[in-house]
Amino acid sequence: MRTTYELAEELADTARLREQLASAEPEPYWLDDPARPAPLPRLEADVETDLAIVGGGYSGLWTALLAKERDPDRRVVLLEGRRIAWAASGRNGGFCEPSLTHGSSNGKSRLPHEFDRLEELGRENLREIGETIARYGMDCDWEDTGLLQAATAPHHVDWLRESAEEHGARFLDREAMQAEVHSPIFQAGLFEPTGAALVNPAKLAWELRRVCLDLGVEIHEYTHVRSIRSDATSVTLTTTHGSVVAKHVALGTNVFKALIPSARKYTVPVYDYALMTNPLSAEQLESLGWKGRQGISDLDNRFHYSRLTTDANGSTRILYGGYDAVYNYGGRVEPRFDQREESFLKLAAHFAHTYPQLADLGFSHKWGGAIDTCGRFFSFFETAHGGKVAHAAGFTGLGVGATRYGANVMLDLLAGTPTERTTMDFVQKKPTPFPPDPLAFIGARISLSEMARADRNEGKRGLWLRTMDAVGLGFDS
Repeated sequence: MRTTYELAEELADTARLREQLASAEPEPYWLDDPARPAPLPRLEADVETDLAIVGGGYSGLWTALLAKERDPDRRVVLLEGRRIAWAASGRNGGFCEPSLTHGSSNGKSRLPHEFDRLEELGRENLREIGETIARYGMDCDWEDTGLLQAATAPHHVDWLRESAEEHGARFLDREAMQAEVHSPIFQAGLFEPTGAALVNPAKLAWELRRVCLDLGVEIHEYTHVRSIRSDATSVTLTTTHGSVVAKHVALGTNVFKALIPSARKYTVPVYDYALMTNPLSAEQLESLGWKGRQGISDLDNRFHYSRLTTDANGSTRILYGGYDAVYNYGGRVEPRFDQREESFLKLAAHFAHTYPQLADLGFSHKWGGAIDTCGRFFSFFETAHGGKVAHAAGFTGLGVGATRYGANVMLDLLAGTPTERTTMDFVQKKPTPFPPDPLAFIGARISLSEMARADRNEGKRGLWLRTMDAVGLGFDS
C-alpha cells in the first residue's frame, strides 16, 4: 500500500510544480541575507597559539566560545576553509533539539545504561544554549516553541499514544491536532514542549562569530588546512598561505574529509533537501492555525519537517524539507549536489498535499546540503597526536544543538583530565565503520528502498533493516 505522500506524487500536476520551482533561488534561504557579515581575511602568516580550531560551523564556533569562557587569556585561532556557516550550519532547518542520541529508541538501544543521564545532559545543553544566547544578546530568532510530531497514517496514531504515556508528553487526537495546525493529513499529534527550539541557523552562526570576535578569538576565512603534523610539544597546521603552531587543536570539519585518517571510516555524506515558500498573506497564515509556531515532523522513516519563519520585514514563510536522503557514489561532497530537481519536485508535491490551502503559494528558495552521518546516528569523538588533537563528527542532522555538547567534550579531552563527559561510553565507544564503495553505495540504496517499504507496511522492518540494526548500521528513532 502506498503512503499518503507517494499518492500525492502520483496525483501532482508536475508541470505546475516545475513552474513554481523555476522561480526559486537555488541557494539556502538563510544565507541569502543582506545582513550576512563580510568575509574575514585569510591567514597569510605563520602564527603560534594555545588552541587552533579547524572549521567555522557550529562545532568550531562553540568550541572557540567555550574555550574563551573557560580561560579568557587563552589565545584561540579559528580557521575556516570558506565562509562561516556556508555548509551545514547555514543550510539546516533550524531545529535545535535536546537529544544527544537522535531519539529515545536509538539511544536506548545503543547506550541503555547511559541513556537517562544523556537525556539529562541534553536538556541541560539546550537550556545553556538559550542562556548563552540571552547573555550575549544574540539576534538569531530563537523561539522556545517545542516540537509537534504529526501522525500521517493510522499506525502512527498508536505510536504517538504509546509515546505520550511513556514520556509524559501531550497526546493530541485528530480534533486537537487540527486545532493546532490545519492539515487534512494530520490524524493525531504529540506535543513535546521541550522537544525543540527554533532558530535562524545562519544568524546563530553569525552571532557566535560576533561573540567569538568580541572575546578575542582570531578568525580567518578562506583558509584551507592542507596538512597536520606534530612533535612532542605542539601541532602544526599548514594552510595555503600560512601555518599555525598550536599546543592543542580541535577539529570540527564534520562532513568533510577528516584530518585524522582513523576517523574517516566512520562518516558518510548524505544529502538532505529543503524548500522555502514565498511569503504568506494574513489570510493564508490564518488558514493554517499554527498559533504555537511549533516545529513539526512526521513519523515515517522518510520523514518531513516544516516550520514557520518570519523575515526582518515581518513576512512569514514556511520551510519544508526532508524525505530524500541521498548518498552519492564515492562519498563526494560537491556543489552540484546541492540542487536536485527530483527531490524538489517530491517536496513541492508533498507540501501541497500537506497544506492544500497553500498549493498556489510557490517557493522562493530551494537548496540541499550534506549531513555527516555515522553508523550510530549521533556524534563520536577521536583523539590523535598524543592527545593534542581532538575530533568530533557524526551529528547526523542534530548538530544545531548537539555540537555545543560536542565542543565541551573536545575541550575536556584536550585538557587531559577525565570528566563525566569523557568517561562515558558515549565518548569512549565508536560507531560501526562504513564499508567502502561500491558496498556503501549499494547498501545505502537498499536501505532507502527498504525504509520506503517499511513506511508502506505500517513501519514493520524487513530482514535487511533488522540485519542493519543488528550490525550497528540501522536506524529506528
